[in-house]
Amino acid sequence: MRIANLSGRLVIVTGEPGAETAYDVEKNSRDRFGSRPQAVYDEWAEFVSWAAAADLAGGTAVDPGELGSPAPEPRQVLAIGLNYRDHAAESGFDAPSGEPPVFTKFPSCITGPRATITLPPGGHNDWEVELVAVIGRRAYQVTAEDALSYVAGYAVGQDLSERILQMAAGPPQFSMGKSLPGFGPVGPWLVTLDDLDDPDDLELSCAVNGEQMQHSRTSNLIFPVPALVARLSATLPLLPGDVIFTGTPAGVGLGREPQRWLAPGDVLTSRIEGIGEMRHTFAAAGDGTTTHNPV
Repeated sequence: MRIANLSGRLVIVTGEPGAETAYDVEKNSRDRFGSRPQAVYDEWAEFVSWAAAADLAGGTAVDPGELGSPAPEPRQVLAIGLNYRDHAAESGFDAPSGEPPVFTKFPSCITGPRATITLPPGGHNDWEVELVAVIGRRAYQVTAEDALSYVAGYAVGQDLSERILQMAAGPPQFSMGKSLPGFGPVGPWLVTLDDLDDPDDLELSCAVNGEQMQHSRTSNLIFPVPALVARLSATLPLLPGDVIFTGTPAGVGLGREPQRWLAPGDVLTSRIEGIGEMRHTFAAAGDGTTTHNPV
């Protein structure tokens, strides 16, 4: 199953890539479930049970420009650093072995899969394609063996990063440089794990202006999703609708020689096999363009 945020309303999506149809959940459930995409995670088990037997009607064509994040208002956004060995190497660090490095992105940075994002002046703005996991029920001190039963599904994510601000403090303080408006794209929809051929081994990639920058598979994660859910929930409760950015592979601008940064006019395309594609354009501050963030 795929669920999406279409013009701020919760929908179920069916159909082949490029010809998707959306079905309004509130209307099809006769108000059993509301229209707010974020609210569905608080009733995830009931929603999945209803959706499995629902006779959907009144479908409309999906306009990609009207898609927002499938989890637009998470209470917690957690992110994992150095979770691919090749990215750790290009960043000049040893790969983590005991516990995954964890930081936060503030929820106000979340945006949809087709945003125009304003770049801060003078910044070194970088891309990081990532698999995103969204929590479907409260998870606290759960085991890795049970962890995936707490996951609602997966989406494509971009952990956009302004490296000067990220590295300005000593030691580096990640959260501010990774939480500018629009710096947390998630989309194009959430896909439940049973809808993926192999949820443990998905191809992911991103390109800038058509030039491939990153390419890997989620099977290369040092800490896969079950381990992350177990380790994070050992310390704090993970709440329904929380978002986890699971880490990025090699190929970011910081690790290139010479280094490369996003610039106004660039188009960033991010893809994950079986989930879909996001496409973002970038604008300079003060040019009259504002971040598009449908909720």
